[in-house]
Amino acid sequence: MPRVRILDGGLGTSLEHKYGVCFSHQRPLWSSDLIVSDPKTLLECQSDFGNVPVDILTTATYQVSLEGFAATTAPQFPDGVDAASIPPFLDTALSIAAQAKRPEAAVALGLGPYGACMVPSQEYSGAYDSAHNSVQSLLQWHEERLRLFTGLSGLKDRIGILALETVPRVDEIVAIRKAISRLPELAGVPFWISCLYPGDDGRLPDGTSAEDAITAMLGEDASSSRPWGIGINCTKVEKLDGLVRNYESAVSKLAKEGKISQWPALVLYPDGTRGEVYNTTTQQWEVADTASSAERAAWETVLSQVVRDASTRGNWAEIIVGGCCRSSSDDIAKLRNTLQSQGLI
Repeated sequence: MPRVRILDGGLGTSLEHKYGVCFSHQRPLWSSDLIVSDPKTLLECQSDFGNVPVDILTTATYQVSLEGFAATTAPQFPDGVDAASIPPFLDTALSIAAQAKRPEAAVALGLGPYGACMVPSQEYSGAYDSAHNSVQSLLQWHEERLRLFTGLSGLKDRIGILALETVPRVDEIVAIRKAISRLPELAGVPFWISCLYPGDDGRLPDGTSAEDAITAMLGEDASSSRPWGIGINCTKVEKLDGLVRNYESAVSKLAKEGKISQWPALVLYPDGTRGEVYNTTTQQWEVADTASSAERAAWETVLSQVVRDASTRGNWAEIIVGGCCRSSSDDIAKLRNTLQSQGLI
């Protein structure tokens, strides 16, 4: 059976609900804003997850972008943070993650898609502006963003994993792989790509099937790095079982065709919602009238069963499991305890 490791949960929503941090479109860096405005609170919140304990802790860099920093003001940067001033803040993000985790845990450098850096964000829709609507333009954007990090001192020694998260488009999957391959500073760093499935049709926001998304992630391409792991995040937990089976079918087909020599890791971090839906107008999570009893079932129970079933089938190199929006450190602790009681960790 594959090894199972615990990932952290929803940083932004935890900052909101436990620490009273207020986010709005005026804070384009979202949770990453705290590496500029309030590192102390960020350390406290990330330490909540580190103390669960988790095996992998993600940096507060999901919404990092040149554009986001340029639109972020601070006392020392009343006109926004210019490109030359960004690296020390990224260094702070890595240092806080290192302080917050247990010594044996790994740090994952977490980065969202281009859509997460739009205002308002568009990772749920994949509806990008015309300047970022192709493989080439997205390649350029991701490479430029990754280069913000590659100049940091000792980067490869400070991160164990690179996490490219919530990717809504197949052309962006292709662009991400190409961007990573262009950066020798990241050579040898394992990375995962995870996608989201907001609808009930098992497709990415751009309409791509899960099977085609897997082919884009793992297919042969001499000019592209191949991810160590593939995943699903920012998706309702009750959808995971079917999606994981679709992933397995697609990976199995690639293996039988000789296009991959070994299975990747599986990374699962669904929303911590229990029937709530995010209202983009009110910017609040609201319980839908149509929420079923299955949707209201204990989150950790549903998720641990998906992990147990996938683990029993025994194909994956390993399984990484945690939470996304609305999953608190308490939720991750319950998940860890449930998996432990089942002998999976």
